[in-house]
Amino acid sequence: MRFLIAGVVAALAAAAPAQASLPEVAAHFRGLQTMTADFTQTSASGAVARGKLILARPGKVRFQYEPSVPMLIVADGKSLSMIDYEVSQVSKWPIKGTPLAVLLDPATDIAKYGRILPPGNGGLPGFVTVESKDKKHPEYGTITLYFSPDKQAPGGLSLSAWRVLDAQGNTTQVQLANARFNVAVDKNSFTYRDPRQRPRPRGRG
Repeated sequence: MRFLIAGVVAALAAAAPAQASLPEVAAHFRGLQTMTADFTQTSASGAVARGKLILARPGKVRFQYEPSVPMLIVADGKSLSMIDYEVSQVSKWPIKGTPLAVLLDPATDIAKYGRILPPGNGGLPGFVTVESKDKKHPEYGTITLYFSPDKQAPGGLSLSAWRVLDAQGNTTQVQLANARFNVAVDKNSFTYRDPRQRPRPRGRG
């Protein structure tokens, strides 16, 4: 997690290790209705992309990438869609079958699927580190969440980053900044233009 460590070294130098229990993390999700943030995504290849995150529980999220990245990720409450405008392709998965279910699906019980990772054993000092995976469905992948203490955030915790390990062993890391909680968001944020649909030709006359 080099991108995360580089951004918080100064803060961690003076910070005591964060401590929390899974019920406290669950309280964060219960209190989280919406969130907006800037994100930085680092893929398994090392490629970096940035953009804006809009989240609305239950089940909705939008990763709006910067203009140079012709891609969009949207969850509409039922499915998570990845839209690649460069090749006009749309891929869909049920939300509960993705690692992001822990963020989006209220039916995903963090106390059942998650565990706290202490510093030195997978956890990052200064953060509450939670690893979540469905042991019955390893194909769903594993997500590791990093929370920082924040009295202004739901449950006193602010999601700072996460790391997803998919079934193929590829890792994607996302770092958040400028998070805002329980603010109004546009319901149209969770729709998208389907690149597979060609515009209808205009009639003559």
